[in-house]
Parts: sequence; C-alpha cells; structure tokens
Amino acid sequence: MREYLKRPEAADYLTSRGLPITKATLQKMATTGGGPPYQIFGNVAVYTPSGLDAWADAKLRAPKQSTSDARAEHTDTTA
Repeated sequence: MREYLKRPEAADYLTSRGLPITKATLQKMATTGGGPPYQIFGNVAVYTPSGLDAWADAKLRAPKQSTSDARAEHTDTTA
C-alpha cells in the first residue's frame, strides 16, 4: 500500500529534506494553485512522498556557480 502524508507531515517531509515549507503554505497553495499534488480522503488532504519529491524537483532552479548566474536569469533581454 502507498504511503500518504497529511499536510503537517508533508511540510515536515519537505523541510527534513532541506526545503523549508509550512503546512499553512501548503494549504494556501492548495487553494490558489501551484502546490504539490494531493488527494482528499474523507475531509483530509493527503500527499504522497513521490508526489512531493516530483513537485520539489520541478520547483528547483538549475544549479548556480555564482550570483552573476542568478542575475543573468532575471535580466530581460527582449527590451
């Protein structure tokens, strides 16, 4: 059987992997969009570790070697 995590556990799961997030942020994302995939069981939102991992991986930006790499990413070259 698959492992399911309630929202507080999902926040702890991500935070324990170095990606700090609160259960309140997960709740807001569930309302506004952009958060990890979840399912409803009864009246409880549940997440899978694999879904949390995939979401976090997709949110991470490419590795940087300097702050100038980050600035170049935000520079608008279409002007």
